[in-house]
Amino acid sequence: MKIGYARVSTFEQNLDMQLDALNKEGCQQVFTDKVSGIKSSKPSFERLLEYARLGDTIVVWKLDRLGRNTVKLIELVEELAKRKINLKSLSEQVNTTTATGNLFFQFMCILAEHERNIIRERTKAGLSSARARGRTGGRPKGLSPRFQLIAPDIKEMYERNNRSTEEIRKIFGIKSQPTLYKILQFSGVDVKKFFKNRKGG
Repeated sequence: MKIGYARVSTFEQNLDMQLDALNKEGCQQVFTDKVSGIKSSKPSFERLLEYARLGDTIVVWKLDRLGRNTVKLIELVEELAKRKINLKSLSEQVNTTTATGNLFFQFMCILAEHERNIIRERTKAGLSSARARGRTGGRPKGLSPRFQLIAPDIKEMYERNNRSTEEIRKIFGIKSQPTLYKILQFSGVDVKKFFKNRKGG
């Protein structure tokens, strides 16, 4: 079964072009969202994932309709591969129901494993650095591998000091201030100065 997914970033934008393409492709069921690609929550897409079954094909107009976060896309592709659900992008001509297209799944899974290895290496390096300075411990409780991976990018934006912490949270899909606090702590920011020096958070 082909299941379509269409998304636009705001309520002012129109879904018609995507819906026409999905209907032409023969999608029997279509889910739609009107939400920014950087948002972590896409209600209709979450329902789609619950609806999809083994052997189904999720069809999108472009891969960026699934989100603009590369790490999240890799995680999604890996999840679909484990559930034996196919993915087809009409614009990029990605189709995992074919032998060539299936290589895309395999490559993305390799990338996912590569990123996990990077996370482990960063964690070990961070712990070694902390021990050298007399500190011990692991990653803050509840900090996901995704946030560990993008922690350096979050730290870099934070240290530029040209965005509020609320803006940083929205950009990276961080739901709460305590989670941002944990990410910065993980990336080596002096958390004691976090609330003292920062404004607009």
